[in-house]
Amino acid sequence: MPENTLPRPICAHCDGFPAVAITTGETTPDGERRTITADCPACRGTGHTLPVRAHARAGR
Repeated sequence: MPENTLPRPICAHCDGFPAVAITTGETTPDGERRTITADCPACRGTGHTLPVRAHARAGR
């Protein structure tokens, strides 16, 4: 029997791309670019958001 679970909504802040690599402008001694990783602060790097009901209940 199939499950009837709905997909979680995609984060509106990052559109489902929760982590990005940003170049710092520096290079390593072997010539590669140095990068840092930044996660979306709204979804904490998951790419999905919780339904509104779950947000309302989380604070109780």
